[in-house]
Amino acid sequence: MSQRSYLDYNATAPLRDEVRDAFAAALPLYGNPSSVHEEGRVARSAIEAARAKVAALVGARPEDVIFTSGGTEANALALAAQTGEAWQCYMSAVEHPSVLAGGRFYRETTTTLPVTRDGVADLEILAKELEKHHLGGWRPFVSLMTANNETGAIQPVAEASKIVHSANGLFHTDAVQAAGRIKLDMAALGPDMLTLSAHKIGGPKGIGALVLGNGASVQPLIKGGGQERRRRAGTENVAGIVGFGIAAELAAADLAKVGAIATLRDELEKSVAAVAPDAIVLSARVGRLPNTSCIAVPGAKAETLVIGLDLAGVAVSSGSACSSGKVEASHVLSAMGVPEELAQGAIRVSLGFATKRDDIERFLRAFDELIKRLRPRVAA
Repeated sequence: MSQRSYLDYNATAPLRDEVRDAFAAALPLYGNPSSVHEEGRVARSAIEAARAKVAALVGARPEDVIFTSGGTEANALALAAQTGEAWQCYMSAVEHPSVLAGGRFYRETTTTLPVTRDGVADLEILAKELEKHHLGGWRPFVSLMTANNETGAIQPVAEASKIVHSANGLFHTDAVQAAGRIKLDMAALGPDMLTLSAHKIGGPKGIGALVLGNGASVQPLIKGGGQERRRRAGTENVAGIVGFGIAAELAAADLAKVGAIATLRDELEKSVAAVAPDAIVLSARVGRLPNTSCIAVPGAKAETLVIGLDLAGVAVSSGSACSSGKVEASHVLSAMGVPEELAQGAIRVSLGFATKRDDIERFLRAFDELIKRLRPRVAA
């Protein structure tokens, strides 16, 4: 295969070499972690060592980490509404589809909250909604992602947490995209539940976690065994968990390098503006993840840009990977009020731990050539 530049880290990150080695080394650990014999204890020890590393990434206690099959299941577990009370679920309009699905909450007890034109949750509206339903006897459950997967917009999670807790509610944040890109601390952010996924930080696919805070509990989705402190039944994915632990450890160390990634991202955006002065970087006026750029090119089609860049050896996305293949507009950009014709030309460029300046330069050369070919059509 010819040399390529992978700039789609928000879809999935490449598997880190250290993770691959640790994963392979863990495959021979055939003992059931629930068994008391030596083989079982060895497997259990590997899981608990990884659990501590994942917990450290977000400043949590190891016993509060629940391993799941990925971020989607972790979100579903968080949204397994607590029994015994009347609950109302609130979520921002730019959440991941696995949150917008609503979990076990009925549609009539679910409220979608608007975001600003920059893609940030409107906390004044949240506070008003919570006050209104508190008077009606409902207890709120609120889910607000830490950072958006399409635009990179960082959400006011700590402030939202205070508002929710002042209304005696529970607060969940999907931190899948934020992990390893900005510092995460359960105590500072204040969530009752936080979602992580290994493959976004260079770990294996098929493993994620829901991290509990503030003494929160969950209603298990999968029952039938005592694994994960009776919060998620099923024999643990030992090799996947071990890989997750190594990825979390490396992601924490990489936080010291995010400034260099942000510099590359900013240089990319500056050069894009020189090639296509009318291109718009969405959410550019608010705090964003240092690796993410959502660029809308008026008059262009995202599919054309993505395919053209791919043929030139550069991998980027149009919107979120979970929506690839669909023709409808991104729900994130729609919620932000981005005109449909502009949203249709939006691509997402996301950098990561292996991104080099050569990758940015390859993208810019390809982008420049594409725009030169497309502009006659745009002008027409």
